Amino acid sequence: MGQIQSKIFITDNFLLNSKEAETLYHEYAKQMPIIDYHNHLSPQEIAEDKPIGNITKAWLSGDHYKWRGMRANGVEEKYITGDASLEDKFVKWAETVPYTLRNPLFHWTQLELKRYFDIDTILQPSSAKEIYGEANQILASKTPAQLLEEMNVEVVCTTDDPTDDLKYHKQIAEKGFFTKVFPTFRSDNLFLIGQSEFPDYVKKLESTVSHNIKDLSTFLQAIDQRLAHFHNHGCRLSDFGIGDALAMEEFTLEEVREIFEKALKKGLLSTIEINKYRTCIFLHLSRKYHEMNWVQQFHLGPIRNNNSRLRKEIGADVGCDSIGEYPMASFLSKLFDSLDATNQLAKTITYNLNPSQNEVFATMMGNYSESGVPGKMQWGSGWWFLDQKDGMEKQLNTLSNMGLLSRFVGMLTDSRSFLSFPRHEYFRRILCNLIAQDAIDGLVPHDIPFLGKMIQDICYNNASNYFDFKNV
Repeated sequence: MGQIQSKIFITDNFLLNSKEAETLYHEYAKQMPIIDYHNHLSPQEIAEDKPIGNITKAWLSGDHYKWRGMRANGVEEKYITGDASLEDKFVKWAETVPYTLRNPLFHWTQLELKRYFDIDTILQPSSAKEIYGEANQILASKTPAQLLEEMNVEVVCTTDDPTDDLKYHKQIAEKGFFTKVFPTFRSDNLFLIGQSEFPDYVKKLESTVSHNIKDLSTFLQAIDQRLAHFHNHGCRLSDFGIGDALAMEEFTLEEVREIFEKALKKGLLSTIEINKYRTCIFLHLSRKYHEMNWVQQFHLGPIRNNNSRLRKEIGADVGCDSIGEYPMASFLSKLFDSLDATNQLAKTITYNLNPSQNEVFATMMGNYSESGVPGKMQWGSGWWFLDQKDGMEKQLNTLSNMGLLSRFVGMLTDSRSFLSFPRHEYFRRILCNLIAQDAIDGLVPHDIPFLGKMIQDICYNNASNYFDFKNV
């Protein structure tokens, strides 16, 4: 592939195709702070407050998006997850970048180079070594907390297992950084009763609480203790993200007690038994979330770890996940209705990975609105494979048609990289361009201050009011 000759790609008006779009972005959206309420950043790295040092570590360590792109380009695994040098890995990524045209990776790469390093040069083989040196020189003195502050990130919410001691969140709070960092209660491992590792996980959970876990009752008590621990460390969100078919089943507590005991003895469970147990845990957790005034999140639809060879050689979550075809409407309806019927349905955000289910998710959330709680039930932003220009526009258009875009809580990074925060800018530019085009086409009033206020709400104000982190 030839060399890209363009010198500057990310201009001030990147993705803004009209004067109205430019005004909405530059005068209304651009300056709003960021609340990144779902990501996979390392609280340890923030707490340790050490310079990141190297762009390969910041960009390629754990970034399954880039790993997929590199594999698709035929790059050897040693340059992706293997033992090649950091510089050699960066060069291989640079070789891949020109082949990512029309993939969001190309936009993200150039946006991040521009915002963090003021580098306009397009990353490709001819520029790799120079960019590597320039970026590393800056990162040699930049800590994660400094990078977050530079991007005007007011809040980040990490993703944490129920057994996490949250010591790094405590350290971060004590250091008084500009960016507030709160944990999120990611419940996935509590639901994996059908897997052989479940009894070991129960033992791990037991080690974090003040009593033995010998049955379902003491298991639920342990969960409640961990919820309290998370709450005391500023947690106000939960998350669930198992890639699996989900179903609500009628159950009795006696049935679930027997299923739990059978699992602890490593007995083989049927699908119905697993679903009875999961239904019990879904309801228990969701009722607790409502009691504590938390927001619950559901990330639904992936089929994970498809490549068994790479799973065996490298491990899980290495970029071999894809969109699944699971039915979702019945599960969501039964779960939310069971909670709503007893007035125990917490604020909820759902995210679908399969774009064919956009309308399913968007319309489901409108069924459980609550008087006095604007935007209580949220259909979340384009997630994972859908957090790109086409996916975001489709999500924004569907939400506009099926619900209230003006109440939307906006974008998040869902990232493991401290260099990923220009994704908020990416979303904001796409949003401003979309709304501006509506004004030009006469589909909405050509009232820029009114539209600008709505955009500011979507970019920041709605999330600020919805999560209310200021009172944590």
